[in-house]
Amino acid sequence: MKSTIKTINVARWKKKWMTILTTGRTFVLMAIASAVFIIVVGVGGILEQKGQSSPFSSMRGITAQLSSSWFSNMLAMEIPSMKGEENEEALSAKQVSQMLFRLATNVSLDDPKSLVAGELPGGMREVAVPLRLGTGNQIAKGPEDLAPSDMAPHTEEGSDLSHGGAPVDDPATVEPVKPDPVPDKEPANEGTGEEADKNKVVFIYHSHNQESWKPELSKPTDNPNDPKVNITLVGKRMQQQLEKRGVGTQHSNVDYKSTVKNYNWNRSYQYSNQTVKKAMANNSNLGFFFDIHRDSSKRENSTVTINGKDYAKVYFIIGHKNPNWKQNENFAASIHDRLEKEYPGISKGIWGKTASTGNGEYNQSLSPNSVIIEIGGIENTLEENYRTADVLAELIAEIVHEKKGTETAKQSKTKTNTKMNTKTNEKTSANS
Repeated sequence: MKSTIKTINVARWKKKWMTILTTGRTFVLMAIASAVFIIVVGVGGILEQKGQSSPFSSMRGITAQLSSSWFSNMLAMEIPSMKGEENEEALSAKQVSQMLFRLATNVSLDDPKSLVAGELPGGMREVAVPLRLGTGNQIAKGPEDLAPSDMAPHTEEGSDLSHGGAPVDDPATVEPVKPDPVPDKEPANEGTGEEADKNKVVFIYHSHNQESWKPELSKPTDNPNDPKVNITLVGKRMQQQLEKRGVGTQHSNVDYKSTVKNYNWNRSYQYSNQTVKKAMANNSNLGFFFDIHRDSSKRENSTVTINGKDYAKVYFIIGHKNPNWKQNENFAASIHDRLEKEYPGISKGIWGKTASTGNGEYNQSLSPNSVIIEIGGIENTLEENYRTADVLAELIAEIVHEKKGTETAKQSKTKTNTKMNTKTNEKTSANS
């Protein structure tokens, strides 16, 4: 009987164990990295929610820097029936490097001013953050705000003077301002007096009512402002177009500089706050509020050509000092999304500002349907602004009719249920 001797291939087993250990180590490292990523994002979300601060450093702020085609292609990888966008490079190396560089340093390579802004007292006061970008602004260039040359703010560390923000002082020392708006004359067929006012559901006003445009003024200037040819004309145009579409609209063209005693441009939103509150007190049916401005950007960044015609681009501005700013952002998004679908290129997106980078509230806590719209720039023409105003009126009218229709349906349903309950109670009483 022969004895059998078994041998063990040590080298082969060693190789197997090394492979297992390497795989396990990789798995552990990936698990740890994933856990750290989730914790960092979670902590960032908690801090953002508590502070109501700028979301740029959060995942939402990062995704705002990405093009829509990037998300389309990502979904196409998981959904076989969905086709990605082949004609456009969804995420280039340049976009990735710019996004990561800005996330790490808060410096935009497309905006040289951001390189030194953080080192100068008050230098970051003009910074806004993207919440949603439009196809007309894929490089994420934010709005530009300049005070009139004769009203340049005197910036001190800790003060809040950008975009017409109120100076940091004791509210008790600020004299209450209640300017009397000069209402536009109503069309003859719209009724008069109180009855006409009650039909108004949209309120358009201008915190910086003298903002104008270089091509429309005879005198050359770097920062055009004018008491007559100004942004109030665009607001008036929007009112007329909304009225044509069956949306009752009130327009305030009050000139704060000529009507407010000891006028200070830096208190612009205090003045307009009184205007809005007064309008709301006079008409409880007002439910949509638009503060129309003109941005200070140059023509190449404020104009888009659609079907051979030039349109002024728009920014939507949301104030994060308002504790319910996300509701206002959702309202702005309803307009922005329709612009993206029907007039791509006009919207430069929705941008947020905190109390440290602007007024931070912009009267938006008065209504969830309140937003700043900055139309065009200093080099646009009035005609280009009118075209955009017509487009905005068209889309806003659709939204107002939809919201009013939903409210009417709810009210009708409530009345119906009340009547049915009353009849049921009467029958029950009769039977008993």
